[in-house]
Amino acid sequence: MVYIQRRETFSASHRLYNTTWSDAENEAVFGKCSNYYGHGHNFQLIVTVKGEVNPDTGFVINLVDLKTIMMEEVIQHVDHRNLNVDVPFLQGMLPSTENLAIAFWQRLAPAIALNGAELHCIRLIETENNFVEYYGV
Repeated sequence: MVYIQRRETFSASHRLYNTTWSDAENEAVFGKCSNYYGHGHNFQLIVTVKGEVNPDTGFVINLVDLKTIMMEEVIQHVDHRNLNVDVPFLQGMLPSTENLAIAFWQRLAPAIALNGAELHCIRLIETENNFVEYYGV
């Protein structure tokens, strides 16, 4: 089994706010991240794909194809967007880094499988010090 990775970046804003809570509760849990106008990040999305090396190509998956999948399934939808309001596949979700990783997995895994590989891990870096890894269900 061979593991390969591809990284893409995007800029987006979001607001951490639970609509069933009061403003005070949101402030207590999310602090500045519950700012009414939101806040932004320069995210990094690192996708790890696994599989056997194809003897004809030497690839687990063609990295050009992986880039296309990442761009079409995730990046073009989230780059320079407000994740709370501009992205249909995120509607109704509190856009925490954890929830974003799960949503991105759900979009990426089927497309990667169609290319003969398997999605192994998503790492979503929100800041220099804060990131999440998700390995699917």
